Amino acid sequence: MEAAHCKRELLIEIPPDVVNRETESVTKEYAKVARIPGFRPGRAPHSLVQRRFRDEIQSDVVQSLVPKFFENAVRQNNLSVVGRPRFDDLKFEADQPLRVKATFEVYPEFQLREYKGLEVEEEPATVTEDDVAKALENLREHWATFEVVSDRAAEMDDYVMVSYEGRDASDPSSTPVAWREGSVHLGGKGTIREFTDNLIGAKPGETREFDVTYPADFPQKKLAGKTLHYRVEIQSIKRRVLPAVDDELARTVSEFSTLEELKRDIRRKLEAQRRRDVEQSAKLKLIEKLVEAHEFPVPEALVEARLERKLERLVGQLLAQGIDPRTASIDWGKMREEARPDAEREARGMMILSKIAEAEKIELSEEELDEAIREMAEEGRETPAALKTRLTETGEIDKLKSSRRNQKALDFIYQNAKIVRRASQPDHGPEAAGRPEPMGVEEQR
Repeated sequence: MEAAHCKRELLIEIPPDVVNRETESVTKEYAKVARIPGFRPGRAPHSLVQRRFRDEIQSDVVQSLVPKFFENAVRQNNLSVVGRPRFDDLKFEADQPLRVKATFEVYPEFQLREYKGLEVEEEPATVTEDDVAKALENLREHWATFEVVSDRAAEMDDYVMVSYEGRDASDPSSTPVAWREGSVHLGGKGTIREFTDNLIGAKPGETREFDVTYPADFPQKKLAGKTLHYRVEIQSIKRRVLPAVDDELARTVSEFSTLEELKRDIRRKLEAQRRRDVEQSAKLKLIEKLVEAHEFPVPEALVEARLERKLERLVGQLLAQGIDPRTASIDWGKMREEARPDAEREARGMMILSKIAEAEKIELSEEELDEAIREMAEEGRETPAALKTRLTETGEIDKLKSSRRNQKALDFIYQNAKIVRRASQPDHGPEAAGRPEPMGVEEQR
């Protein structure tokens, strides 16, 4: 539905006597510090100060009075404002009411549909032997070591230590792309094919030269569509060595003494994570059901806020991959429009959860808020006290409270839902017999 239905306008009118008192008060402050030829600071007539600083004084009066009278008008009209208002058509004349038009958005009124007893299908929270084996393999990858190769040339999957310089093939005088003492993983996921093809068979001390033509849509704009001529000096060759799957691995990567103990611990952790994932997936399905059942206009300010968060996450992901968002070949305008429908659904879901929390009198205790802050502080590596102070000063604390309150509302919906569980496939691994199935929400109740 159109967000225009959430827009409102109010004509704010401030009586002349109020305006005059505020004008006189602001003028006195200016008079204390105003430097006017022929007068010492604080001695110039107020009438002269008002003429000299007319625009500045009027601006200060407007900034002082308009927000207060806007808030009063909002309370009198029992409106719930979203975001910041916009003020237009200002009329500020001597001995006349100060008039201004406020344009803003409000939260829409809507009737809650049924939110208890919703049916949702849930995947089985099972963990297979293959899952355990993959997790164990990931541990081996993490604890891999690198050995220098000195008896052969570079092969696929080797790590070649290099220094290189690349110049635009059509302009040899251009600023080069350089890298000192870098590592190239031959055949690696992020390695450009030409580097793999031209460095296989190389030996330390050699220099290889070759061209790389980048596609027009290459993420780094300064390279997109160009052909660079590279001169690569091979410094050394290393191969990755994975630790053996044995008791020694368990003692190296954990507090356990045997491989079997490590495997049981891996399974326990995987099962706990799987249960969380399954529950979260079911909750997302429940939100989708609620969003589909509720049709009402969504304030544009909420949609824009969700869009900003989505784009911020994308920028963070690009930076984590070493890609400069400013030079990446991304049509941000197009991406913003493509993300808008999802942002609107998310905003609608937030509003529904907030209304359910209100209906069920769900609140966030101070202890729960402090716990949320502790979790965030651990992730951000700062003290809970410092984080709480910063969130309070920036006004983000209210957003955190609202978010956690909505999460409690979603937990309530899930706890009161009709969970339909799919039959799980049996795991015939050595630990399958006698292992209890994870308890679902219905059993816990």
